[in-house]
Amino acid sequence: MEIASLVLGIMALFFTLSFYFSPIGIVLGIVGIILGAIGRKSTLEHDLPSGAATAGLVMSIIAVALGGLFLLACGTCLGTIFMCSQVKPV
Repeated sequence: MEIASLVLGIMALFFTLSFYFSPIGIVLGIVGIILGAIGRKSTLEHDLPSGAATAGLVMSIIAVALGGLFLLACGTCLGTIFMCSQVKPV
């Protein structure tokens, strides 16, 4: 679970920062958050090091936050363009 969370966190950051694939990055990030939380819980129960799970969890959270900001910014820009195209010249 820990390694899967780490890999998904890296992939989510990659897809999120490629901007056009932000929705894919958000989905991978959400799955990475779930796997990271499960992996971190299981490693802490067995007194094992949880560095990979924590790193995957952090990267997945960052990817979801950045992806959400990118989608919000894109939606704002498209809404502004649409509203400006509806204005009639005086």
